[in-house]
Amino acid sequence: MTDFIVLTGFLGSGKTTLLTDFLALPEAADTAIIVNEVGEIGLDRAILAERSDVPIAMLANGCICCSLTGDLEQTVGGLLETRRDGSPFTRIILETSGLSKPGPILRSLAGLAPLRLRVGVVATVDCRAGVTAAGFEEAVAQWAGAQTLVLTKRDIASPAECQRAREAAIGINPIAELIDTDDRSAAVRGAFSLHQTAAAPPPEFWARAGLRHPRIQVLLARPDATILWDEVAEWLDNLAGLCGERLLRVKGMVRVADRAHAVLVQSVGTLFSAPRPFSEIGDRQPFLVLILRDTDTAELTRITPSLDLHLTRLSDA
Repeated sequence: MTDFIVLTGFLGSGKTTLLTDFLALPEAADTAIIVNEVGEIGLDRAILAERSDVPIAMLANGCICCSLTGDLEQTVGGLLETRRDGSPFTRIILETSGLSKPGPILRSLAGLAPLRLRVGVVATVDCRAGVTAAGFEEAVAQWAGAQTLVLTKRDIASPAECQRAREAAIGINPIAELIDTDDRSAAVRGAFSLHQTAAAPPPEFWARAGLRHPRIQVLLARPDATILWDEVAEWLDNLAGLCGERLLRVKGMVRVADRAHAVLVQSVGTLFSAPRPFSEIGDRQPFLVLILRDTDTAELTRITPSLDLHLTRLSDA
């Protein structure tokens, strides 16, 4: 199975440097790169090509909003055609522009479903400018939609700057894997290794819960009663309809009365992955984590039909 990694991060946060460092490693040999820059100059492509001989393609539209459906399908198809033996790449990395949001990009992958790509989102967090970047809607969407957050520029940032960037990123997305190390080689390798992690948050999750962002709400939803999957699906659909672009991320697992296994639920923005059975829940309580912008708990209680969920801010959980 080919990994399709969306590499995102705000302007100047070190995406190209991170990718260039990865391409210098032996394990990057079976990698293809797609670059989507603002404008038509293609500087990032030139920088990457100078440092590596992996296949590199540039999306023709350089679209800042990343409504890429046609171009992306054609570009991936063109890259696959370069494999004369028909074998898949180990990974394809799409480096986005610094103003792109991951949700629209992931929606554009729908036409590539037959390729059965394993998709992940990696976002860079600039330690020198993390707090400033957190004030931009695009950066917030990038961090919230990521499965992996990578702290960059640690070598030139002060300990205080690193801590502020760490808190800003975790405050927006406490359920992401955080790559936070002085070992550059380990950070680079970790950034481009997709992990099929369990839905349960990591042990340090609850310790992160108290961090706040002025416009971001991280809510924990726990079912108060036995529920049916159709009820969950309808509630999630209405949640997406109510919040629209304010819904940044949903992740969790729920037990439902009409299924043998718990169900894994994930979304980036309003794009939900197909629900799948999740057998590793054990004796853990089912939950959903909701990451939203400019939304409060009271607003979600007005979703109809309602679902028996106990909603709390993570700092109060």
